[in-house]
Amino acid sequence: MSYKRLGDYIHLVDNRNKDLYFDNLLGINITKNFMPSVANVTNTDLSKYKVIKKGQFAYSGMQTGRDETIRIVLYTEDKPAIISPAYSVIEVNDESKLLPEFMMMWFQRPESDRYGWFISDSSVRANLDYERLCDIEIPIPGDIEEQRKYVNLYQGLLNNQKCYEKSLEDLQLICDTYIENLIKTEKPKTLGDYIIPIEARNKDGQIKLFQGISNNKHFMTPKQIGANIFSAKVVKKGQFAYNRATTRNGEKISIAYRSGEDCAVSSAYQVFEISKPEELLPEYLLMYFKRSEFDRYARFKSEGSAHEFFDYDNMCRVKLPIPDIKIQEAIVTIYHTLETRKKLNENLKAKIQPLCPILMRGVVENIIRNPIAI
Repeated sequence: MSYKRLGDYIHLVDNRNKDLYFDNLLGINITKNFMPSVANVTNTDLSKYKVIKKGQFAYSGMQTGRDETIRIVLYTEDKPAIISPAYSVIEVNDESKLLPEFMMMWFQRPESDRYGWFISDSSVRANLDYERLCDIEIPIPGDIEEQRKYVNLYQGLLNNQKCYEKSLEDLQLICDTYIENLIKTEKPKTLGDYIIPIEARNKDGQIKLFQGISNNKHFMTPKQIGANIFSAKVVKKGQFAYNRATTRNGEKISIAYRSGEDCAVSSAYQVFEISKPEELLPEYLLMYFKRSEFDRYARFKSEGSAHEFFDYDNMCRVKLPIPDIKIQEAIVTIYHTLETRKKLNENLKAKIQPLCPILMRGVVENIIRNPIAI
Protein backbone atom coordinates (compact mmCIF):
# COMPACT_ATOMS: atom_id res chain seq x y z
CA MET A 1 0.00 0.00 0.00
CA SER A 2 1.35 3.45 -0.92
CA TYR A 3 0.68 6.58 1.10
CA LYS A 4 2.00 10.13 0.66
CA ARG A 5 3.60 12.34 3.31
CA LEU A 6 1.17 15.19 4.03
CA GLY A 7 3.96 17.73 4.52
CA ASP A 8 4.90 17.44 0.84
CA TYR A 9 1.48 18.85 -0.11
CA ILE A 10 0.90 21.66 2.41
CA HIS A 11 2.60 24.74 3.84
CA LEU A 12 2.01 27.32 6.58
CA VAL A 13 0.58 30.79 5.87
CA ASP A 14 0.99 33.75 8.22
CA ASN A 15 -1.08 36.75 7.12
CA ARG A 16 -1.90 39.16 9.94
CA ASN A 17 -4.83 41.55 10.34
CA LYS A 18 -2.45 44.52 10.19
CA ASP A 19 -4.96 47.04 8.86
CA LEU A 20 -7.74 45.81 11.19
CA TYR A 21 -9.81 45.17 8.08
CA PHE A 22 -11.44 42.01 9.46
CA ASP A 23 -13.34 41.73 12.74
CA ASN A 24 -15.07 38.32 12.47
CA LEU A 25 -13.15 36.44 15.16
CA LEU A 26 -13.58 32.67 15.11
CA GLY A 27 -12.45 29.75 17.20
CA ILE A 28 -12.36 26.05 16.38
CA ASN A 29 -13.93 23.25 18.41
CA ILE A 30 -13.32 19.53 18.84
CA THR A 31 -16.07 18.68 16.33
CA LYS A 32 -13.93 20.33 13.59
CA ASN A 33 -16.18 23.34 13.11
CA PHE A 34 -15.62 27.07 13.30
CA MET A 35 -17.53 28.93 15.99
CA PRO A 36 -17.76 32.55 17.17
CA SER A 37 -14.91 33.14 19.59
CA VAL A 38 -15.84 33.39 23.27
CA ALA A 39 -12.62 35.24 24.11
CA ASN A 40 -12.90 38.72 25.62
CA VAL A 41 -11.01 40.86 23.11
CA THR A 42 -11.68 44.20 24.79
CA ASN A 43 -8.49 46.27 24.59
CA THR A 44 -6.92 43.49 22.51
CA ASP A 45 -4.72 44.31 19.54
CA LEU A 46 -6.53 42.49 16.71
CA SER A 47 -3.79 43.44 14.25
CA LYS A 48 -1.79 40.49 15.57
CA TYR A 49 -4.54 37.99 14.77
CA LYS A 50 -4.18 35.73 11.75
CA VAL A 51 -6.35 36.07 8.64
CA ILE A 52 -7.87 32.90 7.20
CA LYS A 53 -9.32 32.69 3.70
CA LYS A 54 -11.52 30.30 1.79
CA GLY A 55 -9.75 27.01 1.10
CA GLN A 56 -7.32 27.36 4.02
CA PHE A 57 -7.21 25.33 7.23
CA ALA A 58 -7.12 26.51 10.82
CA TYR A 59 -5.09 24.12 12.95
CA SER A 60 -4.37 23.79 16.65
CA GLY A 61 -2.20 20.93 17.83
CA MET A 62 -2.71 21.86 21.47
CA GLN A 63 -4.56 19.33 23.62
CA THR A 64 -4.69 16.74 20.82
CA GLY A 65 -3.58 14.09 23.29
CA ARG A 66 -6.02 15.28 25.93
CA ASP A 67 -9.09 15.57 23.71
CA GLU A 68 -8.11 12.71 21.40
CA THR A 69 -9.08 14.95 18.50
CA ILE A 70 -7.04 16.71 15.83
CA ARG A 71 -8.42 20.26 15.74
CA ILE A 72 -8.26 21.09 12.05
CA VAL A 73 -11.02 22.90 10.14
CA LEU A 74 -11.39 23.89 6.49
CA TYR A 75 -12.64 27.47 6.02
CA THR A 76 -15.33 27.59 3.31
CA GLU A 77 -16.77 31.11 3.54
CA ASP A 78 -16.10 33.70 0.82
CA LYS A 79 -15.31 36.54 3.24
CA PRO A 80 -12.06 36.06 5.23
CA ALA A 81 -12.10 35.91 9.03
CA ILE A 82 -9.51 36.18 11.81
CA ILE A 83 -8.36 33.52 14.26
CA SER A 84 -6.13 33.42 17.32
CA PRO A 85 -2.39 33.92 16.66
CA ALA A 86 -1.92 30.67 18.62
CA TYR A 87 -3.51 28.78 15.72
CA SER A 88 -1.73 27.79 12.52
CA VAL A 89 -3.08 28.53 9.06
CA ILE A 90 -2.40 25.76 6.54
CA GLU A 91 -2.74 25.92 2.78
CA VAL A 92 -2.48 23.25 0.09
CA ASN A 93 0.50 23.79 -2.22
CA ASP A 94 -1.24 22.80 -5.45
CA GLU A 95 -4.96 22.07 -5.67
CA SER A 96 -4.39 20.19 -8.91
CA LYS A 97 -2.63 17.54 -6.80
CA LEU A 98 -4.59 17.64 -3.54
CA LEU A 99 -8.06 19.07 -3.00
CA PRO A 100 -8.47 20.80 0.41
CA GLU A 101 -11.91 19.16 0.74
CA PHE A 102 -10.39 15.72 0.20
CA MET A 103 -7.78 16.39 2.88
CA MET A 104 -10.51 17.54 5.28
CA MET A 105 -12.46 14.34 4.65
CA TRP A 106 -9.45 12.31 5.76
CA PHE A 107 -9.22 14.19 9.06
CA GLN A 108 -12.93 13.77 9.78
CA ARG A 109 -12.32 10.07 10.36
CA PRO A 110 -12.22 8.92 14.01
CA GLU A 111 -9.23 6.76 12.99
CA SER A 112 -7.29 9.93 12.14
CA ASP A 113 -8.09 11.39 15.56
CA ARG A 114 -6.93 8.23 17.32
CA TYR A 115 -3.69 8.22 15.34
CA GLY A 116 -3.12 11.90 16.12
CA TRP A 117 -3.62 11.13 19.81
CA PHE A 118 -1.20 8.20 19.57
CA ILE A 119 1.65 10.24 18.06
CA SER A 120 1.17 13.35 20.25
CA ASP A 121 4.20 14.17 22.36
CA SER A 122 4.33 13.35 26.06
CA SER A 123 4.24 16.89 27.43
CA VAL A 124 1.54 18.10 29.81
CA ARG A 125 -0.67 19.26 26.95
CA ALA A 126 0.27 16.38 24.65
CA ASN A 127 0.60 18.57 21.55
CA LEU A 128 0.58 17.43 17.96
CA ASP A 129 3.07 19.92 16.51
CA TYR A 130 2.80 21.01 12.90
CA GLU A 131 6.04 19.19 12.01
CA ARG A 132 4.59 15.95 13.33
CA LEU A 133 1.33 16.59 11.49
CA CYS A 134 3.36 16.91 8.29
CA ASP A 135 4.84 13.44 8.86
CA ILE A 136 1.39 11.82 8.77
CA GLU A 137 0.94 9.78 5.61
CA ILE A 138 -2.42 9.72 3.85
CA PRO A 139 -3.65 8.08 0.64
CA ILE A 140 -3.75 10.71 -2.12
CA PRO A 141 -5.00 9.48 -5.50
CA GLY A 142 -2.83 10.94 -8.26
CA ASP A 143 -5.87 11.51 -10.45
CA ILE A 144 -7.48 14.73 -9.19
CA GLU A 145 -10.80 13.64 -10.71
CA GLU A 146 -10.74 10.59 -8.44
CA GLN A 147 -10.44 12.91 -5.44
CA ARG A 148 -13.19 15.14 -6.83
CA LYS A 149 -15.51 12.15 -7.20
CA TYR A 150 -15.33 11.41 -3.46
CA VAL A 151 -15.59 15.09 -2.52
CA ASN A 152 -18.62 15.71 -4.74
CA LEU A 153 -20.46 12.72 -3.30
CA TYR A 154 -19.89 13.82 0.28
CA GLN A 155 -20.53 17.52 -0.39
CA GLY A 156 -23.75 16.70 -2.22
CA LEU A 157 -25.11 14.92 0.84
CA LEU A 158 -24.02 17.78 3.12
CA ASN A 159 -25.63 20.41 0.87
CA ASN A 160 -28.92 18.51 0.86
CA GLN A 161 -28.87 18.31 4.63
CA LYS A 162 -28.12 22.03 4.96
CA CYS A 163 -30.99 22.91 2.60
CA TYR A 164 -33.28 20.79 4.75
CA GLU A 165 -31.98 22.56 7.86
CA LYS A 166 -32.70 25.92 6.24
CA SER A 167 -36.36 24.92 5.85
CA LEU A 168 -36.45 24.38 9.62
CA GLU A 169 -35.36 27.95 10.18
CA ASP A 170 -38.25 29.15 8.01
CA LEU A 171 -40.77 27.09 10.01
CA GLN A 172 -39.27 28.34 13.27
CA LEU A 173 -39.63 31.91 12.04
CA ILE A 174 -43.31 31.30 11.25
CA CYS A 175 -43.94 29.99 14.77
CA ASP A 176 -42.03 32.82 16.45
CA THR A 177 -43.70 35.51 14.32
CA TYR A 178 -47.15 34.06 15.02
CA ILE A 179 -46.59 34.24 18.78
CA GLU A 180 -45.19 37.78 18.51
CA ASN A 181 -48.27 38.94 16.58
CA LEU A 182 -50.56 37.40 19.18
CA ILE A 183 -48.69 39.22 21.94
CA LYS A 184 -49.34 42.50 20.13
CA THR A 185 -52.99 41.88 19.23
CA GLU A 186 -54.45 39.67 21.99
CA LYS A 187 -55.32 40.85 25.47
CA PRO A 188 -52.94 39.06 27.87
CA LYS A 189 -54.34 36.58 30.36
CA THR A 190 -52.93 35.32 33.64
CA LEU A 191 -51.50 31.80 33.43
CA GLY A 192 -52.52 31.03 37.03
CA ASP A 193 -56.16 30.93 35.93
CA TYR A 194 -55.41 28.00 33.61
CA ILE A 195 -53.05 25.74 35.60
CA ILE A 196 -53.02 23.82 38.89
CA PRO A 197 -50.05 22.45 40.89
CA ILE A 198 -49.49 18.68 41.18
CA GLU A 199 -47.80 17.17 44.22
CA ALA A 200 -48.02 13.42 43.54
CA ARG A 201 -45.08 11.45 45.01
CA ASN A 202 -43.55 8.14 44.02
CA LYS A 203 -44.26 6.70 47.48
CA ASP A 204 -44.55 3.09 46.39
CA GLY A 205 -41.51 3.34 44.09
CA GLN A 206 -43.41 1.84 41.17
CA ILE A 207 -42.08 4.42 38.71
CA LYS A 208 -38.51 3.48 37.90
CA LEU A 209 -37.86 6.05 35.15
CA PHE A 210 -36.10 9.03 36.75
CA GLN A 211 -35.66 12.11 34.58
CA GLY A 212 -34.07 15.52 34.66
CA ILE A 213 -34.90 18.54 32.48
CA SER A 214 -32.46 20.35 30.20
CA ASN A 215 -32.50 24.09 29.59
CA ASN A 216 -33.44 23.20 25.99
CA LYS A 217 -36.88 22.25 27.35
CA HIS A 218 -36.56 18.46 27.11
CA PHE A 219 -36.69 15.62 29.61
CA MET A 220 -33.37 13.79 29.80
CA THR A 221 -31.51 11.13 31.75
CA PRO A 222 -29.80 12.96 34.64
CA LYS A 223 -26.11 12.52 35.47
CA GLN A 224 -27.07 11.48 38.98
CA ILE A 225 -30.23 9.72 40.12
CA GLY A 226 -32.05 11.27 43.05
CA ALA A 227 -30.99 9.84 46.38
CA ASN A 228 -34.54 9.00 47.41
CA ILE A 229 -36.69 7.73 44.54
CA PHE A 230 -39.63 7.37 46.94
CA SER A 231 -39.80 11.12 47.65
CA ALA A 232 -39.50 12.02 43.96
CA LYS A 233 -42.40 13.78 42.30
CA VAL A 234 -44.40 12.01 39.61
CA VAL A 235 -44.94 13.61 36.21
CA LYS A 236 -47.73 12.01 34.21
CA LYS A 237 -48.37 12.25 30.49
CA GLY A 238 -49.87 15.66 29.70
CA GLN A 239 -48.24 17.46 32.65
CA PHE A 240 -45.44 20.05 32.88
CA ALA A 241 -42.45 20.02 35.20
CA TYR A 242 -39.73 22.59 35.73
CA ASN A 243 -36.64 23.23 37.79
CA ARG A 244 -37.41 26.21 40.00
CA ALA A 245 -33.70 27.03 40.37
CA THR A 246 -32.46 29.35 37.62
CA THR A 247 -29.00 30.17 39.00
CA ARG A 248 -26.11 28.99 36.77
CA ASN A 249 -28.47 27.54 34.19
CA GLY A 250 -27.31 29.33 31.06
CA GLU A 251 -29.72 32.21 31.71
CA LYS A 252 -32.60 29.84 30.91
CA ILE A 253 -35.35 28.02 32.75
CA SER A 254 -35.53 24.24 32.49
CA ILE A 255 -39.14 23.35 31.76
CA ALA A 256 -40.66 20.52 29.73
CA TYR A 257 -43.97 18.94 28.76
CA ARG A 258 -44.40 15.20 29.36
CA SER A 259 -45.69 13.45 26.25
CA GLY A 260 -44.30 9.98 26.97
CA GLU A 261 -44.68 7.49 29.78
CA ASP A 262 -44.96 8.65 33.39
CA CYS A 263 -41.66 9.47 35.08
CA ALA A 264 -40.22 10.62 38.40
CA VAL A 265 -38.32 13.88 38.87
CA SER A 266 -36.50 15.63 41.68
CA SER A 267 -38.65 16.61 44.64
CA ALA A 268 -37.28 20.14 44.17
CA TYR A 269 -39.03 20.44 40.81
CA GLN A 270 -42.47 21.94 40.36
CA VAL A 271 -45.14 19.93 38.51
CA PHE A 272 -48.37 21.37 37.15
CA GLU A 273 -51.06 20.67 34.59
CA ILE A 274 -53.53 22.69 32.56
CA SER A 275 -56.91 22.94 34.30
CA LYS A 276 -58.79 24.23 31.25
CA PRO A 277 -57.60 22.09 28.29
CA GLU A 278 -60.61 23.24 26.29
CA GLU A 279 -59.18 26.77 26.40
CA LEU A 280 -55.40 26.26 26.46
CA LEU A 281 -53.45 23.61 24.55
CA PRO A 282 -50.33 22.30 26.34
CA GLU A 283 -48.35 22.33 23.07
CA TYR A 284 -49.21 26.00 22.59
CA LEU A 285 -48.07 26.77 26.13
CA LEU A 286 -44.82 24.88 25.51
CA MET A 287 -44.21 27.00 22.42
CA TYR A 288 -44.55 30.09 24.59
CA PHE A 289 -42.11 28.67 27.15
CA LYS A 290 -39.53 27.92 24.44
CA ARG A 291 -39.18 31.57 23.48
CA SER A 292 -35.91 33.22 24.50
CA GLU A 293 -37.99 36.12 25.82
CA PHE A 294 -39.60 33.81 28.36
CA ASP A 295 -36.19 32.59 29.51
CA ARG A 296 -35.15 36.17 30.14
CA TYR A 297 -38.44 36.92 31.92
CA ALA A 298 -38.12 33.88 34.21
CA ARG A 299 -34.52 34.75 35.03
CA PHE A 300 -35.42 38.39 35.75
CA LYS A 301 -38.32 37.44 38.00
CA SER A 302 -36.37 34.79 39.93
CA GLU A 303 -35.91 35.57 43.60
CA GLY A 304 -33.35 34.62 46.23
CA SER A 305 -29.84 35.40 47.42
CA ALA A 306 -27.07 32.87 46.70
CA HIS A 307 -29.54 30.78 44.67
CA GLU A 308 -32.49 32.24 42.80
CA PHE A 309 -35.78 30.47 42.14
CA PHE A 310 -38.74 30.96 39.82
CA ASP A 311 -41.42 29.60 42.13
CA TYR A 312 -44.92 28.46 41.25
CA ASP A 313 -46.33 31.81 42.37
CA ASN A 314 -44.09 33.49 39.80
CA MET A 315 -45.32 31.06 37.16
CA CYS A 316 -48.93 31.84 37.98
CA ARG A 317 -48.27 35.56 37.46
CA VAL A 318 -47.07 35.04 33.89
CA LYS A 319 -49.22 36.89 31.37
CA LEU A 320 -49.58 35.58 27.84
CA PRO A 321 -51.97 35.71 24.88
CA ILE A 322 -54.44 32.81 24.83
CA PRO A 323 -56.37 33.03 21.55
CA ASP A 324 -59.30 30.93 20.42
CA ILE A 325 -58.59 27.20 20.58
CA LYS A 326 -58.85 26.91 16.77
CA ILE A 327 -56.06 29.44 16.35
CA GLN A 328 -53.95 27.52 18.86
CA GLU A 329 -54.57 24.27 16.96
CA ALA A 330 -53.42 25.87 13.69
CA ILE A 331 -50.09 27.09 15.04
CA VAL A 332 -49.54 23.85 16.98
CA THR A 333 -49.92 21.91 13.72
CA ILE A 334 -47.02 23.90 12.25
CA TYR A 335 -45.07 23.38 15.49
CA HIS A 336 -45.55 19.59 15.29
CA THR A 337 -44.26 19.65 11.71
CA LEU A 338 -41.22 21.61 12.87
CA GLU A 339 -40.44 19.19 15.71
CA THR A 340 -40.83 16.16 13.42
CA ARG A 341 -38.49 17.66 10.85
CA LYS A 342 -35.95 18.54 13.53
CA LYS A 343 -35.76 14.87 14.48
CA LEU A 344 -35.43 13.85 10.84
CA ASN A 345 -32.65 16.39 10.39
CA GLU A 346 -30.72 15.02 13.37
CA ASN A 347 -31.10 11.49 11.99
CA LEU A 348 -29.87 12.69 8.60
CA LYS A 349 -26.78 14.32 10.12
CA ALA A 350 -26.08 11.20 12.15
CA LYS A 351 -26.14 9.09 8.99
CA ILE A 352 -23.94 11.44 6.97
CA GLN A 353 -21.24 11.66 9.64
CA PRO A 354 -19.98 8.05 9.29
CA LEU A 355 -19.68 8.38 5.49
CA CYS A 356 -16.17 9.88 5.58
CA PRO A 357 -14.59 6.68 6.96
CA ILE A 358 -16.56 4.62 4.43
CA LEU A 359 -15.51 6.80 1.48
CA MET A 360 -11.90 6.90 2.61
CA ARG A 361 -11.92 3.14 2.98
CA GLY A 362 -12.84 3.06 -0.70
CA VAL A 363 -9.77 5.19 -1.46
CA VAL A 364 -7.51 2.82 0.49
CA GLU A 365 -9.00 -0.27 -1.13
CA ASN A 366 -8.52 1.31 -4.56
CA ILE A 367 -4.84 1.90 -3.71
CA ILE A 368 -4.45 -1.74 -2.73
CA ARG A 369 -5.98 -2.86 -6.03
CA ASN A 370 -4.13 -0.31 -8.18
CA PRO A 371 -0.90 0.75 -6.38
CA ILE A 372 0.66 2.06 -9.59
CA ALA A 373 -2.26 4.43 -10.19
CA ILE A 374 -1.10 6.81 -7.49
